Amino acid sequence: MAFKAGNIFVNLPVKDLKRTMEFFTQVGFEFNSNFTDDNAACLVIGDNIYAMLLVESYFTTFIKKEIADATRSTEVILAISADSREQVEEIVGKALAAGGSPSNDPVDHGFMYVASFQDPDGHLWEVMHMDANAVPQE
Repeated sequence: MAFKAGNIFVNLPVKDLKRTMEFFTQVGFEFNSNFTDDNAACLVIGDNIYAMLLVESYFTTFIKKEIADATRSTEVILAISADSREQVEEIVGKALAAGGSPSNDPVDHGFMYVASFQDPDGHLWEVMHMDANAVPQE
């Protein structure tokens, strides 16, 4: 039997929770207040997808390793989908205007368009739109 997950919670360490919440609010995301306090904020990405933004000191209570410095190294790229190329550009534009920084140049594969940004803690985010009807068939 295959495993089937109900929800996905990505946990990310952040230096300044208030600043990070303001950043993602300006980008257009919302937070679940039931899972938000002084140590953590629940960023709603989709119906079943969330990023738990954890203050670094709280994040360390869950791990035995050092926290990676996302401004110097990369452990993960968080990729989210958008409804259109225009929405990709809108989200990335808002992220950059809110204080995020560029990550990579946009890439157009014809059937898929991807643009990216770094959040204030250096985590990498890709926003992509894929046109399933334009995917090359074998």
